[in-house]
Amino acid sequence: MIRYALRCNKNHAFDSWFQDSAAFDKQAKRRLISCPVCGSGKIEKAPMAPRLAGTRKRRAIATEAPAEPTAAPAVEEKTPVAMISPQEHEFRKKLKELRDHLTKNADHVGARFPEEARKMHYGEIEHRSIYGEASPDEAKELAEEGIEFHPLPVLPEDRN
Repeated sequence: MIRYALRCNKNHAFDSWFQDSAAFDKQAKRRLISCPVCGSGKIEKAPMAPRLAGTRKRRAIATEAPAEPTAAPAVEEKTPVAMISPQEHEFRKKLKELRDHLTKNADHVGARFPEEARKMHYGEIEHRSIYGEASPDEAKELAEEGIEFHPLPVLPEDRN
């Protein structure tokens, strides 16, 4: 197995594992690799430093060197990555279509979502399709009251 640092045509960096160099080339040519940030299929290998196994002699020299105070290493934030199959790509497309249909055919009520949902559930106002925001606690309370609602699908491009 080999890990490559990758970069999309929009300069998003990520990494992924491949069986060998030929496996990367084959998957990249067929555009089976996509950027987890923007979904682009135009991927290339990014420059990366090789990781070499050290010898005992090198380790001994390293341990004999006097320790100098150094700053703590910066913690690099990792981004979840995945390679998706054509079927998963189609599923993602369908989720986007569903979300787009729901938002196009419903009223956006923003932070008033819990209040509006309750009014409809208890018959205070006429039922209609709405969408908006609710905190986890508000969503839990709505569910406990028997008010039916569903979270909108969130896709990677929504986080950009």
